[in-house]
Amino acid sequence: MTVSSPAKLAYQRKYNDRPEMRRRNALQKRAWRAAVKAGQIHPGDGKAVDHVKALDDGGGNEKGNTRVISARTNAGWRKGTSSYSPSAGRLNR
Repeated sequence: MTVSSPAKLAYQRKYNDRPEMRRRNALQKRAWRAAVKAGQIHPGDGKAVDHVKALDDGGGNEKGNTRVISARTNAGWRKGTSSYSPSAGRLNR
């Protein structure tokens, strides 16, 4: 297990405390809760709610913009893809 340095943890706390990150986190939680309520996912089942059009790109929590995929796929979308640009921080579209 990787252990983060105190400096990195302090940076992450400050980064996640920004208003735009709080808003994004709230939207993601709202989408997850809606999927749980609809019976699409259950806590601990290894699934996650994915936004077809990313929240950062102007997508929302509309039913047509969310889908249930495996948590592993959702968390690892960057790894092993040739279309990922580290300098841009997102997929090239």
